[in-house]
Amino acid sequence: MTELEEYYGKFNEEKRLNSRHGQVEYITSMKYIHKYLEKIREGRSNGEIRILDIGAGTGRYSVPLAEEGYDVTAVELVKHNLGRLKAKGSTVKAFQGNALKLSRFEEDSFDLTLLFGPMYHLHEEDEKRQALLEAKRVTKPGGIILAAYIMNEFSVITYAFKERHIKEALAEGMLDETYHTTKKGNPLYSMVRLEEIEKLDQEAALRREQIIAADGAANYLRQYLNALDEEEFQAFVAYHLATCERSDLMGASSHTVDILRKPL
Repeated sequence: MTELEEYYGKFNEEKRLNSRHGQVEYITSMKYIHKYLEKIREGRSNGEIRILDIGAGTGRYSVPLAEEGYDVTAVELVKHNLGRLKAKGSTVKAFQGNALKLSRFEEDSFDLTLLFGPMYHLHEEDEKRQALLEAKRVTKPGGIILAAYIMNEFSVITYAFKERHIKEALAEGMLDETYHTTKKGNPLYSMVRLEEIEKLDQEAALRREQIIAADGAANYLRQYLNALDEEEFQAFVAYHLATCERSDLMGASSHTVDILRKPL
């Protein structure tokens, strides 16, 4: 069992996405998934829209999309997660697989591809680039790829300063001289900055449609979101959706979603 498999055997990802801060991320991501599915639908006269969910986890996105009638295929590395996904009894075609090698799938197969989990865990730039290139390969020309990342500044602000690990982090090389999180800081999760995402897009020759702050300030405000009544929480969601495309909020969000188009 790998360290990643052991981690996800204990970590409840669905519980996170069902928490209030997780709901913000889910609602936002689904809004933009639907936005681009609608664009795909407008650009064609007939035929099923095919979706690939790479690093699908327990099916938080793939199962609802299948229930909406889309032809959804899911790939998940961790057997524990894959088992939970399959146990839901949906129409999702689910396989164990690695984001770095999607040899099961032919080129130009899917209209929309989700790459929501893998970029969280791939530390090396060449691995991130390979995952993005594989997602590109299996996506149809003109199709859409949504890639999610964990942002560096959220990690530094919360773990190093809010939770008061800064002295330890500096002494043990968890942060480099630019305060970028290193692999020592978190061997399981990889944190990035906006310029790193842009470099990967350029290297993969993918055109950015837009980039969004998937959860904005929500992760910073966990205890406060939990204290809000439902009307207040919905007001926060509305505020977030109104501001999640603002470039001045992007780098400090805990998650971003980079929305890309494969050239024709």
